[in-house]
Amino acid sequence: MSSFPLVAEQGLVMRTGAWPDYALVDSGGGRKLERYGRYRVVRPEPQCLWPARLAPAVWDQADAVFDPSDEDEAGNWRFKAGPIAPFPLGWEQVKFHGQFTSFRHLAFFPEQAANWAWLKERVQAAGSGARILNLFGYTGVASLVCAAAGAAVTHVDASKRAIGWARDNAALAGMQARPIRWICEDARRYVQREARRGSRYEGIILDPPKYGRGPANEVWRLFEDLPELARLCAELLSEKASFLLLNAYAARISGVALANLLAAELNDRGGRIDWGELALQEESSERQIGLSFFARWTPQP
Repeated sequence: MSSFPLVAEQGLVMRTGAWPDYALVDSGGGRKLERYGRYRVVRPEPQCLWPARLAPAVWDQADAVFDPSDEDEAGNWRFKAGPIAPFPLGWEQVKFHGQFTSFRHLAFFPEQAANWAWLKERVQAAGSGARILNLFGYTGVASLVCAAAGAAVTHVDASKRAIGWARDNAALAGMQARPIRWICEDARRYVQREARRGSRYEGIILDPPKYGRGPANEVWRLFEDLPELARLCAELLSEKASFLLLNAYAARISGVALANLLAAELNDRGGRIDWGELALQEESSERQIGLSFFARWTPQP
């Protein structure tokens, strides 16, 4: 018998520590010092209100520093020895490119490694061939993690450039032959059409930006548009669904708000909703930086 989902009483902090191709080396003074493969990178992080542990001379040796020009993540990179071309990185068996974008990140979000590990586990629990929908899929690392675990993935993003990067990552990972559909379309329009078709998925990843535009200039606003998209995603879950993962970066959102939204839209599915935030942990200390919020539904075991 169906029932209202159980929302966890307490939030979780899902910490991402160092792995061979990434580490948070130090943080403080509104910045973070990271290692991406063999490169050290300095990026702004206003919430790092504490002092850095390492000496300024260590920070000054960074291969790249991002200088912000506004509060919306735009700015410019300064390179110690000239611009750096896209370079290979990996997480477990999945390979992808690191590349210096004009929006301060390197074409993926390292704190998402905590979600990647969870997604791998949920896809394996769903069984080989599980149908996974990845909305706002960006450069495709989560899609590749799911495909490597045995899923058939539909990857949707409104940016033609991001779809190109995702395909390049699949080629780097040697996963061109895996069952992944790359779709350049507005996520909301795609989901509306899938709902009309009666399509179903065993898992859905929903990682929307605060603001964005689709290929036909469709406007996406997180607070105005997320409720409808969450409702439609709930409709797309199959009877044997393994998960629905919702992630958001907006400063005014919270994990518990995302959890309550999912609970409202999954009111007859039962199961459990966990919520909290994703954090990066320094490789040589317990200090952490919280970077995004999540809520995730799973059925009752």
